[in-house]
Amino acid sequence: MAILITNRQAIARLDIPWLRRSIRKILKHLGRDKDELSILLVEDREIRDINRTYLKRDRPTNVIAFPMLEGSFRHLHPEVLGDVVLSVETAGRDAEKEGLALENEILFLLIHGILHLVGYDHEGSAVRARRMRQKQRELFYALKNELIE
Repeated sequence: MAILITNRQAIARLDIPWLRRSIRKILKHLGRDKDELSILLVEDREIRDINRTYLKRDRPTNVIAFPMLEGSFRHLHPEVLGDVVLSVETAGRDAEKEGLALENEILFLLIHGILHLVGYDHEGSAVRARRMRQKQRELFYALKNELIE
């Protein structure tokens, strides 16, 4: 399994080895431990550009997922899940507003992005949204309580 993490932000010092271990555990729990993905950690300016270019939304957001398992060419490399782009700047504001540690917010957002890569969705259906929220919470609490290795 290849996990590429690129850190292009200067907002916070992050424990990249911990992030990589957490992502490995998430993928293992989802039965995707042989798959590949990339994580890009950015600031608001960069995620806003990405959001505007690819999703036609001219604003920063906390996380964007680009699944490779969708579309016409999904069969070419089914082991490549896709890319998750996360704004550490937005995550920091969200964490502060909710009284959370930045690491917890980043972990929660990474889980959210990875769930999108493996087919979960929360738009357009209350049932799908509830299913995704439940899975997101399950993974987060399992990781935080070290119930998955």
